[in-house]
Amino acid sequence: MQKSITFKNANISFSDVGKGTAVVLIHGFLENSTMWDKIVPALVKRNRVITVDVLGHGKTDCLGYVHTMALFAEAIIFVLKHLKLRKYFLVGHSLGGYISLALAQKNTKQIKGLCLLNSTSNADDEERKKIRFRANKMIQDNFSNLVRMSFVNLFGEKSREHYKNEINLALNEALQTPIQGYIAANEGMRIRVNRNDVLANNNFKKLFIIGKNDPVLNSESLIEEAKETNSEFVVLNGGHMSHIENREELIFTLKGFLKSYKRQ
Repeated sequence: MQKSITFKNANISFSDVGKGTAVVLIHGFLENSTMWDKIVPALVKRNRVITVDVLGHGKTDCLGYVHTMALFAEAIIFVLKHLKLRKYFLVGHSLGGYISLALAQKNTKQIKGLCLLNSTSNADDEERKKIRFRANKMIQDNFSNLVRMSFVNLFGEKSREHYKNEINLALNEALQTPIQGYIAANEGMRIRVNRNDVLANNNFKKLFIIGKNDPVLNSESLIEEAKETNSEFVVLNGGHMSHIENREELIFTLKGFLKSYKRQ
């Protein structure tokens, strides 16, 4: 059941279920907490699972037209303090990974482990920054078309057919994102900094979950990034949306990640 709390006059929507080790699930761009609906039941049996709608997504309000990764993280930290969580795991999908890194930078001592799911600690390259800039210029008049195009392009041709129903459901959620939320998050991603050091310089558990055929993030580059930052990595056969394309393998991997901490 979704709950809410007020942060800087903005409503922040979150859920908190289960008991045990705290695991914070942070969704990606044009997603919301519903992306975890089929993941949470598998994790909640042994863990306390928290999901948060990030600023400008789902049932959470916007705060201006630039949501930096630090501001996203600050809103989530506010929720976690409200829940009196002392230590927790972070699992962030795509944008959620960028937010997780900013959160870990602010609250390093609270982090048990950090999982980048189809995500990176690198900043955008110049070409990607230009694409985001152009998208924000076009979005006012082309919201539906831009969202549909960018969302569908996250999947390979085989996945588009095989997971057609689930993709349509996720797309419908994406289309509910307010234009302001789109612009603020896209600009925040465009100006975000490299946070390799958050991984390389800390000893908490670190895991990359990589889509072998990810059309957004090159899998070979992510493997090198994981090695350079002393992080573990797992490569799945799908693309950028492992929670849809590789759900069972994802659940198995996340359970193993959580258990590996408990055995230490």
